[in-house]
Amino acid sequence: MANTMNAKYGLKRVINASGRMSILGVSAPTDTVMEAMKSGGQNYVEISDLVDKAGEHIAGLLQSEAAVVVNSASSGIALSVAAVVTEGNRRKSEKLHQEAISKNEIVMLKGQNVQYGAPVETMVALGGGKLVEAGYANEGKKEHIADAINENTAAVLFVKSHHAVQKNMISVEEAREVAQENNVPLIVDAAAEEDLKKYVQLSDLAIYSGSKAIEGPTSGIVAGKKDYVEWVKKQLHYIGRSMKIGKENTFGLLQALDEYFVKIDHSEAEKRSLEVLESLNTFKGVTVTVVQDEAGRAIFRARIQIDSEAAGITAKEVNDKLRNGEIAIYTRDYGIRQGFFDIDPRPLQGDDIHIIESELKSILGGNR
Repeated sequence: MANTMNAKYGLKRVINASGRMSILGVSAPTDTVMEAMKSGGQNYVEISDLVDKAGEHIAGLLQSEAAVVVNSASSGIALSVAAVVTEGNRRKSEKLHQEAISKNEIVMLKGQNVQYGAPVETMVALGGGKLVEAGYANEGKKEHIADAINENTAAVLFVKSHHAVQKNMISVEEAREVAQENNVPLIVDAAAEEDLKKYVQLSDLAIYSGSKAIEGPTSGIVAGKKDYVEWVKKQLHYIGRSMKIGKENTFGLLQALDEYFVKIDHSEAEKRSLEVLESLNTFKGVTVTVVQDEAGRAIFRARIQIDSEAAGITAKEVNDKLRNGEIAIYTRDYGIRQGFFDIDPRPLQGDDIHIIESELKSILGGNR
């Protein structure tokens, strides 16, 4: 069906070997999630009632005091920042970017001010916050955060992500300690994290993507302490109006969450599926190994390391050929300048892994 729709609109077939990436539509929801979206989209509901009831249901699943559905994890950052900056005040919310608010500083470790498809700092600014970086690109300590906190601090923002620097950075638990010691709220961006219950216990507001680990439609969740979530919900009538989520996606997210908490762990099977690519080790300058996710999640990927001198081609050239072929194959290419790219098995469907193997062999040619 997907290939039929792609052909109808002149779109290339895509093999997603990069992971839950926004540039490729993030994830492919199950039939039951799509059915929930269809049913929700074709029926009317009082949106305010849906916001409350969906939030209550999600809070129960996540074991948090409260929750609210938003349209993405990105908007979750902006709305959470707007919430703590305005403290739910109506006029401050209405005049968010028109009248100055002195208590608007958001403290974040420098190594976590990342570009994930948009800069984190852009979302902070969109929410009316003034970003204050603490620490260094290769070091983030509790005292760095503590020293940056003052009477104008609205919150500490901690980004739990593979995009962020992992080396010499404090844990989210330590960030929680320093926020509590200084009596400021902690916002945790845990967009792609799989442990949905953990971060609501360690923060005042935790942000998740509904379409990454949860594999729902385009959506997001902000969950945490009741008072802070209420402040976020206030923003839905102000800055959040431009970020509203449709009823169909809300119902799809609810279904995906229900399925998520009974989901079977497929990580070992996914790991074994990568064995197909070991045949590439017969090519000169090519080494295939299995690596675990940088952030410590139970995600395994095949790393294709290319010695350009021995192989006669660079990792970037191989990656470009994969992406620009008749079938566009997208790898996880963060290490391309270090001579490698990864194959993430989670989004692969049907014969995708064999097509990847075949295309790589064709690109590498006679370098055996």
